[in-house]
Amino acid sequence: MIRPGSPHPLGATADENGTNFALYSSVAERVELCLFDDAGRQTRWHKLPECDDGVWHGFLPGCGPGQRYGYRVHGPWVPDEGLRCNHSNLLLDPYARALDGTFTWNSAVFDYALDDDGPLRINNIDSAPFVPKSIVTATDTPLPQGPRVPWPETIFYESNVRGYTMQHPALDDNVRGRFGGMRQREVIDYLKSLGVTSLELMPVHAFIDEHHLARRGLRNFWGYNTVAFFAPEPRYADIDAIAEFRDMVRTIHDAGIEVILDVVYNHTGESGGHGPTLCFRGLDNLCYYSTEPGGPDVYINDTGCGNTVNVDHPQVRKLVLDSLRYWHKVMGVDGFRFDLAPVLGRHNHGYSAAHPMLTEIGADPDLAGAKLIAEPWDPGPGGYQLGHFPVRWAEWNDRYRDTVRRFWRGDDDAGPEFAERLRGSADLFQKSGRQPTASINFISCHDGFTLADLVSYERRHNAANEEDNRDGHAHNYSRNYGVEGPTDDPEIKTLRRQQRLNLLATLFVSQGTPLLLSGDEFGNSQHGNNNAYAQDNEIGWVDWSGLRADPAFNEQVRKLIRLRRALPLLHVSDYVHGSLETDIGVLEIAWLDADGDRIEDHEWSRLRRKNVLISSTDGDGVTNKVSILINGLDEVAKFSLATGNDDTTGNDDNWQIEFASAAAVSCADAAARVPGHSIAIVRSGGA
Repeated sequence: MIRPGSPHPLGATADENGTNFALYSSVAERVELCLFDDAGRQTRWHKLPECDDGVWHGFLPGCGPGQRYGYRVHGPWVPDEGLRCNHSNLLLDPYARALDGTFTWNSAVFDYALDDDGPLRINNIDSAPFVPKSIVTATDTPLPQGPRVPWPETIFYESNVRGYTMQHPALDDNVRGRFGGMRQREVIDYLKSLGVTSLELMPVHAFIDEHHLARRGLRNFWGYNTVAFFAPEPRYADIDAIAEFRDMVRTIHDAGIEVILDVVYNHTGESGGHGPTLCFRGLDNLCYYSTEPGGPDVYINDTGCGNTVNVDHPQVRKLVLDSLRYWHKVMGVDGFRFDLAPVLGRHNHGYSAAHPMLTEIGADPDLAGAKLIAEPWDPGPGGYQLGHFPVRWAEWNDRYRDTVRRFWRGDDDAGPEFAERLRGSADLFQKSGRQPTASINFISCHDGFTLADLVSYERRHNAANEEDNRDGHAHNYSRNYGVEGPTDDPEIKTLRRQQRLNLLATLFVSQGTPLLLSGDEFGNSQHGNNNAYAQDNEIGWVDWSGLRADPAFNEQVRKLIRLRRALPLLHVSDYVHGSLETDIGVLEIAWLDADGDRIEDHEWSRLRRKNVLISSTDGDGVTNKVSILINGLDEVAKFSLATGNDDTTGNDDNWQIEFASAAAVSCADAAARVPGHSIAIVRSGGA
């Protein structure tokens, strides 16, 4: 028989004698622990015998790893008051490390039924046949520490486990779409040869497909619909999701690459008040979700996904911190990218960088070595918070994305901001005491056009999402150069290819931390779909054929990454205004015109032919220089590298072309010729 256990730790904790079960619910009147066999049939149930400060607990002798279970919570069901306990709903353990079974949309998964005239009434149909079961797992030992790549050396590579591996030509069918595919030698060798340092995986926490997608025969591909914050998504595993994820992480670490995880603590897959009851709603609705002041039956929807996780509640903050610690220590994850991160800093009165949730994450000693990255916007009020996160945090910089896109597209007014973005966005991050590495620079990411589509489409083409092409970004700062979509016109194809290289070259020579979307390095396309969240098919999966079609493009991207890693001048650890003493000498970033003359920011920003000179002079007077030559106009530009009013630039410099997006770039006699719509990187000295 079950006996009183311990309220700590929460979840199911097994030892040699049995398993302790602990579950938080401040509103429950009784909690039943239900046990299931491997076929999903309920075999026994036990009333949890004790409750301490809202934690219901019991110790079940003889119960060990592998046992399937769920909870039924008896308590008030008064929806108008925000109370949603219904013992007909079998609930997941919020701390479950693993899940068994699939979620099926059925009327039983809702805690309510809807009468013809509209009012809610309680639903008495058992949901157990239609929901996953939690699994008791063995206690895992922590994984060894990952490679801990210093921030200035970090290069992120964003990828989706399923999408990256489904069409990989070297993988067997049994590992496609799974953690096992990401750890295959062919994938690891490719990542190493590409030169990226940190693999950023889109969400792998267990998630469900939204109801509106299931009705249309679509699936959630991206994974931003979490229902369990500790359990890996079962569809990414063959047999044992925990073991397979840990094996993947170990293999990636052995290659010297970090694993960064995209996490979704801002909302859950239970959606709004008419969504399914799978876990949190049935446990303690007002604890886990934010509701309108004076309207406990109305969810605050700052996420656009129906609900908002209530990080003002200490129990919810504990859940988030416990989840982060588990993934960092036990599962080996090296850092986290927080989806819709302003939610984690929002009180009822608005966002605050001093919110306890953000403060506790940043100060937690168990997370001291983890990279913390915010997506600094959400759809809620005051939801755009770029530059306003605490000092330990880096942030995705969409102003970098938009400015660089607009400059290379040819927008006349893009120049004034271009300089700020190239040198690390000091205007956004320096005031908070952060370094340029806090700016996560990107041209494209999972959300929006791929790089190839950015230069091929001027309109979104999202018909496959079956939302009348109304979803996805309307403003992409893209250009098709004469034809919408694919073309056989050689001039358009050449210009598009060149623009892709221009955009990536800008990314890798900018101060800050670059992020590359997987597949952009060989021309992956989503055929103009800029919101492929529901395209778990050839639209969303990475098409590896670009590696064969244009291997030279992939090699040029590799060269850019090698160049960034090899030249310290391209990843400086502090902001450079004028000159700065560093460990590599006195550093300067100067804006020059085509004649080699230094000019002020406001003058340089108006030009579409730009020369960015980065130089360092050591204690022996040796000067190393990198010039980034940018020609945003149609015709050839001639840049002087040895004249003008720059004392550090002399006629004896031996300039070498390190990279050029156009084949016709030349450099001789301290001058460079750069074709229209192209970029060149030249250097002298050791740089």
